[in-house]
Amino acid sequence: MDDPKLARLLEHPAIWRGRSAARLEVLPSGFAALDESLPAGGWPRSGLIEILIARLGSGELSLLVPALAALTRAASARWCVWVAPPLMPFAPALAAQGVVLERVAVVCGQRPLWAFEQVLGSGAADAALGWSRRTQPRDIRRLQLAAERGRTLGVLFRPRRAARESSGAALRLGVESVQGGVRVTLLKGRGARGTVQLADLTAHHTAVRDASAACT
Repeated sequence: MDDPKLARLLEHPAIWRGRSAARLEVLPSGFAALDESLPAGGWPRSGLIEILIARLGSGELSLLVPALAALTRAASARWCVWVAPPLMPFAPALAAQGVVLERVAVVCGQRPLWAFEQVLGSGAADAALGWSRRTQPRDIRRLQLAAERGRTLGVLFRPRRAARESSGAALRLGVESVQGGVRVTLLKGRGARGTVQLADLTAHHTAVRDASAACT
């Protein structure tokens, strides 16, 4: 492409160009089999991911720990924020997987979705994790825009039944625990090769265990 300004514009993550999509900045997941199934070969460096689970502890956190560890170890690391987690993250398990605890913050409050949006758009976080049982499509769109604005990897955990609803997230996955690992179903993704992709992962990272103190 002859025009460098146009080339840079077309590389923006908010612009989709089909199979010839703009080059997305991605973060390796830490699982080769998963990266092969994800659009562009990794987690989007900014934007919202929805992870749909039937129950807590399906392996959803262990999928993210390698990426969170890489982000918190970076020389220019920003915050990794957990917004209203159902249980407090177990710090020793995170540290054992390479997560720098000094870069981790937990936020609780009466308006978790609002707090999640503020963190995503603040520009102060490399990653933000949120949990929601009831979310409207307009909320998802706002979260996606906030994550793009703040150049933040946002991850929203929702019940599996949310798969029936429309979503403005950049990526949507279904996660379930299976014998010997985790099954990931790609439900939505820009540039995906096909409507549904499966990756059976043998988890080589220990699942994060949650402490008993709830975030209330």
